[in-house]
Amino acid sequence: MDLLIFDMDGVLIDVTKSYRKTIQQTIQIYLETFLGFERSSGGWITDEEISLFKSAGGFNNDWDLTSGFLLYLLSVSDITPLSKRKRFSTVQEIARYLKTKSSTSRGKTAIRLKRKDLLSFLKKVKSSGGGLRGIRRILGTSREGWVYGSGDLDQENLIKRIFQEIYLGGKFASRYHLSPLFYRGRGLYLQEKTLIPKKILAALRKKIRMGIASGRPRFEAELALKRFHLRPYFDSVVTLNECEEEENQILHSTGKKIELSKPHPYSILRTSQEIGLPQPQCGYVGDVVDDMLAAKAAKKELKIMAIGFLSGRPKRRSVKESLIRAGADRVIENPKELLCFIS
Repeated sequence: MDLLIFDMDGVLIDVTKSYRKTIQQTIQIYLETFLGFERSSGGWITDEEISLFKSAGGFNNDWDLTSGFLLYLLSVSDITPLSKRKRFSTVQEIARYLKTKSSTSRGKTAIRLKRKDLLSFLKKVKSSGGGLRGIRRILGTSREGWVYGSGDLDQENLIKRIFQEIYLGGKFASRYHLSPLFYRGRGLYLQEKTLIPKKILAALRKKIRMGIASGRPRFEAELALKRFHLRPYFDSVVTLNECEEEENQILHSTGKKIELSKPHPYSILRTSQEIGLPQPQCGYVGDVVDDMLAAKAAKKELKIMAIGFLSGRPKRRSVKESLIRAGADRVIENPKELLCFIS
């Protein structure tokens, strides 16, 4: 193998206490603060339920996953259907509107999330193409008016605003030049840790070239790479920003709107192109269904092995099986197994 490309979250970086907890806290704030729901016990969703959502495909973007989970939770609640979102110019206006509207549109019954119902729902979502599009095909638009998860975070994207404030903490203001509105604690990015020891990365680097194809925004990818001193190991880092920039160029030149985030292979192919090896023998290491689908799609242009990675994930047989069904050529659980690709 000449080239090994890595996903970042769940592969290089353990995000169970950062992005996963940010999803959970965003949902908690949204349901409790703005819609007035009360939990009967425990949290609203578990780490395992987030993994199940990701296994449905199309949820490489955690903002979309958060929106999708909120739509599902509201679909099993007694809140009055609201199909159309009102237009607002600031997230503060949205927050006030939701608090007022929900006070007269919600009964007293708590949301009750049943595992068997969730599994059945996600099976339908997967068969409908996955992601938010799949959820909307199943649920319709009856709860869309309650969920503000699109646009800019300083205007109408309340979900992204809450999410970014929680994840970035003290770095939110410097990143977005805005004051936090809904969360003022420590950023959950500080709870991240590495999953692959540097000695393994160093051993790999001596033999092959390496890159990263991540769904993270550029700022957050660089935040982790600098914090853990990982940047010297990688020749190329492609992030959400590069995908969005290319999407905008395509839209401007052709008028076509296309999504290049995984499961699209764009980030993998671009990483390989930037590194510039002629006809490389390549491997892509990812931990979710969308990673395997992206690597499988990249095989049309690149000789590549899709490597599923379970370290730091629940060691459930269903997770491994879902990766294999999505196109994994091999699934590993220990980072040391990566060394076999250079021997």
